[in-house]
Amino acid sequence: MNDKLNNSKKIRKVLEKSQDEKRYEHTLGVAYTAASLAMRYEADVKKAEIAGLLHDCAKCIDNEKKLSMCQKYNINVNEFERRNPFLLHAKLGSFLAMKKFNITDKDIINAILNHTTGRPEMSLLEKIIYVADYIEPNRMQAPNLREIRRLAFLDLDQAVIKILGDTLQYLDTVNSDIDPMTKKTYDYYNRLLNNQTEQEHS
Repeated sequence: MNDKLNNSKKIRKVLEKSQDEKRYEHTLGVAYTAASLAMRYEADVKKAEIAGLLHDCAKCIDNEKKLSMCQKYNINVNEFERRNPFLLHAKLGSFLAMKKFNITDKDIINAILNHTTGRPEMSLLEKIIYVADYIEPNRMQAPNLREIRRLAFLDLDQAVIKILGDTLQYLDTVNSDIDPMTKKTYDYYNRLLNNQTEQEHS
């Protein structure tokens, strides 16, 4: 990467000023966890760290401002996101990674873009950031956290499907809107893992 701000120290300095203390601690936790998972799965450790640092770079922006910034920069906002503008931090974050932090690596940008809902056919880096966001050390409340942390370093796809399933179950329990992409991603990986299991036993 030849990006001007790909130096993680510089990125941390910018984020420390723009994020509240709790969000910044979460950000560092995701970056360290992503780097650890990258080592485990032989991915690019530096890319994982940078994507982890920037995954929530738009999180602390006010919801109304998120909407106005998306309008200003012609970032598509669907009806679900308009009703739940906090979800726009992923789209807006991937844009700011390019505009503000000069990130040009498509895999990093996609990892930021898809870290909240996942997507079918995620790259290794996208899966690493998705999982790291859920299991980082400061996370305390998520269901089955101990099991998922163990799974993450054994089988990344199994960790992804477990997180997706638990997320859908939680949203259903609290009667919250479910992003269609989360369900689509869950169905894709569930089908994929079931097919693999069938092949292994055939």
